[in-house]
Amino acid sequence: MAKNYPKPNDPADNKVRLNKTISNMEAAEDAMKFAEDKEFEKIKKKNERRAESIEDLKEEISEEDKSRINGYL
Repeated sequence: MAKNYPKPNDPADNKVRLNKTISNMEAAEDAMKFAEDKEFEKIKKKNERRAESIEDLKEEISEEDKSRINGYL
């Protein structure tokens, strides 16, 4: 059986991931207008996770920028 290893973190694509996550969240908010009951709740919970992810990505991007300024990256 093949072992699964996590993908290494590539800081170069964080801004792309951030923009994609924001775009997905906005599209889901539009879809919520037409959703009902379980589907609405499912989308709402997923957007809550996206909001957390967006904050984490912003923080990570900020930390990486600070590291570049200080010469660590």
